Amino acid sequence: MLMPASAQIPHHTIRPVASYLVLHRRRRHKSDRRFRLQGPTRRVVFCTRSVLGSSNGAPSGGLVKKRKIVEHIILLRAKPNISDAEEKDMLDYLYTSQYQMRGILAVSLGRIEDPNTENFTHAVLMRFQQKDDIAKFHSSPYYYKILDEHVKPVSYGSVSVDFESEVEDDIIPLFRRGEDFNYGVEFMLLISFLESASGDSVEDALASLQRFISQCSSFIVQATLGCCLNHMDSGYSHAAVIRFPSFDDFKIFREGMEYKDMWASTFQPIVEKSLELHFTVDPVGNQLM
Repeated sequence: MLMPASAQIPHHTIRPVASYLVLHRRRRHKSDRRFRLQGPTRRVVFCTRSVLGSSNGAPSGGLVKKRKIVEHIILLRAKPNISDAEEKDMLDYLYTSQYQMRGILAVSLGRIEDPNTENFTHAVLMRFQQKDDIAKFHSSPYYYKILDEHVKPVSYGSVSVDFESEVEDDIIPLFRRGEDFNYGVEFMLLISFLESASGDSVEDALASLQRFISQCSSFIVQATLGCCLNHMDSGYSHAAVIRFPSFDDFKIFREGMEYKDMWASTFQPIVEKSLELHFTVDPVGNQLM
């Protein structure tokens, strides 16, 4: 049985807001990371084995036990006059909510580093054990208090995106703990396919993304992708989250001709709209707010 996040491996102490924004370019050891496509064709599952150092006791090349999770993305638009102190306060309260509420396995957040068509300024990734935990989270008086006192006064027009995926059933990849997850770049890809797009073309596009991620597996920490649960509300039908060890690794992936060619050939003809966001990750603490 899973323990609440407060009982898991402790984090570092909280750092000032500048620490969310510092660009970490140090490169890490590139070990073998393998990815697999499993389950229904509309849910793409990426398995990161390198952060475990073993396959949960399975022989080399054997099947790895998986656990379903739900990724909850919150996109915020900060008001133009938000101060550094207000920004830090908002991020700190959102981050440490995992220590006050059950069901949250991991939290990652930061300031979005490049302009985007929807003018989002900050992104939050929360990982939950199951869909019901998200509903409990949104109805929690504690979360309402965070929104009313620390988020809404300094932001507007938030959007939430939820999707179900799978990760290895082990503490490090499940709770996104350890050195591999302390630093790096979080990349979020949101997609809405055309209604006229065939199921086969959508599956082919998602499979091409999986193959490309497999080719780049030596510098990807973890990747999840799935069909959005709330696509009517968010406006997006599919979403992916990819963690890179460094900004340099992210650039190799995102700015290479292979990614651009893949997107142009398989996604662009059938995509109605898409959104690519990234932010730098830095360890923040376990101090309760």
